[in-house]
Amino acid sequence: MPLSRSAHVDTFTRDRLPPQEQWPELRFDLPELDYPDRLNCAVRLLDETIERIGPDQRCLVTDTEEWTYGRLLERANQVADVLSTQLGLVPGNRVLLRAPNNPSLVATWLGVLKAGGVVVLTMPLLRPAELVTTIELTQPSLAICDHRFLADLHTARDEAAPAMPVVAFGGVDPDDLLNRAGTAPTEFEAVDTAADDVALLALTSGTTGRPKVTMHFHRDVLAIADTFSRHVLRPESDDLFTTTAPFAFTFGLGAGLVFPLHTGAATLLIEKATPDELADAVARHGVTALFTAPTAYKAMVAAGKEAQLRSLRRAVSAGEHLPEATWRAFYEATDVRIIDGIGSTEMLHIFIASAGDDIRPGSTGKAVPGYVATVLDEDSNEAPPGTQGRLAVRGPTGCRYLADERQQIYVQDGWNVTGDTYVRDEDGYFWYQARNDDMIITSGYNIAGPEVEQALLIHADVAECAVVGVPDPERGQVIKAYVVLREGAPRDEAARRALQEHVKATIAPYKYPRLVEFRDALPKTQTGKLQRYKLREAARLTRGRAPAR
Repeated sequence: MPLSRSAHVDTFTRDRLPPQEQWPELRFDLPELDYPDRLNCAVRLLDETIERIGPDQRCLVTDTEEWTYGRLLERANQVADVLSTQLGLVPGNRVLLRAPNNPSLVATWLGVLKAGGVVVLTMPLLRPAELVTTIELTQPSLAICDHRFLADLHTARDEAAPAMPVVAFGGVDPDDLLNRAGTAPTEFEAVDTAADDVALLALTSGTTGRPKVTMHFHRDVLAIADTFSRHVLRPESDDLFTTTAPFAFTFGLGAGLVFPLHTGAATLLIEKATPDELADAVARHGVTALFTAPTAYKAMVAAGKEAQLRSLRRAVSAGEHLPEATWRAFYEATDVRIIDGIGSTEMLHIFIASAGDDIRPGSTGKAVPGYVATVLDEDSNEAPPGTQGRLAVRGPTGCRYLADERQQIYVQDGWNVTGDTYVRDEDGYFWYQARNDDMIITSGYNIAGPEVEQALLIHADVAECAVVGVPDPERGQVIKAYVVLREGAPRDEAARRALQEHVKATIAPYKYPRLVEFRDALPKTQTGKLQRYKLREAARLTRGRAPAR
């Protein structure tokens, strides 16, 4: 499929697409997936939605304010104007965004896309070293940051790209993006991007610890709404969405931004919440569509919060396997059937799920309309029902890594091979078995074991280490580190805590090992390769809960 004429003056992203022979097979079988060649997803999500529902319907909700669709359109247009006329953005420039989920982030995300920019979303939890890697890989022309989270970004910018401008928003400085936007025109003619111009660069940890950058087109942003949201979730314009996942996770981007805007619904933006606080927010605002991780659903029921969840019509779980016991406990407490789903950053959102009476508790579900899925055996042939194998998917979205040789690992014979082991039954339902790589999935976060190892290895007392995931009833998995210390280093509880705090200070705090075991040596092959499977087995045999920290 030849690429369309690009609107990007800065050709960085198109120049770094993988060769088309390495792309997965793309399918556009549904009529709603027949997109025009020229398409700006921000216009489709905002301007065209307003044409259907009008500007006065509520759109963005927080505990302190409420924006209508009309207000969001004006602010997004003002941001796009400032980017284009004052900050020198040209179509194709990458713009790094760093902020929690709030209305200004939504307006900025839309404004960047209207101006023809490419969004690079990051989480506020990321530390300077992680931000340095992001900047080096995506080479942003500009960074826009919530004024509360500037310090680490400035540190990373000074190391990786000293000339990159950093613009704050939400503060009182006259140069603040929102202060500049306040006097800008409220109308803006969006750049006429191609449907296959890159709109988003999203990072995934990857099993080596070196992030992979996934590239998503303008049409991809709409495709996840025209498949999972339209056919499985089936939202209505009076729905109120919310999610605990940051927009930097594409699960959260779909849940809290793309799906509600595509429908003409509203979204409750929560910057951070414990399960108890989440349940209270659902009750306070009357949330009808909730997206969060299995651990949060389990914790809300365990805390006796079912009364606060009475407004829910839909609940979606993704990010980690949803245990059948958690599904049944939530259903018995709330009469709401959780929609389990599996997606990936490479595919942008959920591609296997079932809803309502089609749900089989314990199963992830069937392929979402618009996608096909199968299980491949060791020879890359389709495995018969009941046989374990590698999950493989095709659909309107697919893996395109930015200039990364790992493209040929994820895409094989036209299939997106996700790194998950599944069984497919006779009825087409998929049953999760395990990850087949070094990815650890804990409380909805994907964490690469080697990344945690790298953080530990820069501590002066660590000679060797290995990090694995340990099954845990609360979080799905917890991170366990096996550490060989240098000679003479202390091996007491204080040393364990020091290593945990070191990891928290080096990479995002949620990646720290809750369990640390000191060893004299690590298991290795005769050629010196680390045998992580032996450590995983040892962890299963001796697993215990880490102290709450």
